[in-house]
Amino acid sequence: MAHIQLPEGLPGIRGPMAFSPETTKPLNLLVDQLLWSADNTLSQGERELIATYVSSENDCQYCQTIHGAIASQWLGDTDWSLVQQVKQNPETAPISEKMKALLAIAGSVQKGGKHVTPEQIERAKSVGATDKEIHDTVLIAAAFCMFNRYVDGLATWMPDDPSFFRQRAVLVCENGYSAANPKPV
Repeated sequence: MAHIQLPEGLPGIRGPMAFSPETTKPLNLLVDQLLWSADNTLSQGERELIATYVSSENDCQYCQTIHGAIASQWLGDTDWSLVQQVKQNPETAPISEKMKALLAIAGSVQKGGKHVTPEQIERAKSVGATDKEIHDTVLIAAAFCMFNRYVDGLATWMPDDPSFFRQRAVLVCENGYSAANPKPV
């Protein structure tokens, strides 16, 4: 049960967003820019993997499940096995060396920004990461620490049915976050 009275039937972050429409718009704009915008050299699936990994490290079940489903949708990972491997150990997952390096940075941001090391940045650059990709990785990781704490800090609920997450993933991939999230009532 949520810690505050949230609109019924809206799991995870969707309940607090409907509860507080004045904060919904800027949050959706941020997540659309970070994860859905085509104006990025990291694919939408790669950016969703970063969000999923950080959410997993933060033990936010709702966010790691929904963003894992969206990452899987973008990446054609129909059985979610790639996402599971990334959450378990990015270093052994079948992803690019650049993504492994960026996920290491994201994992350090999850612990605290000062945990990012010059060696991690150099590793990412040595495998082709640009300054923009490193910037976006840090910002996605930081934003998802906030989103995870928003969801879990209010004790929102999570559906048990995996089909919910698959359906939401299709909707987000087709329309972006702003169009997929509830409009204020």
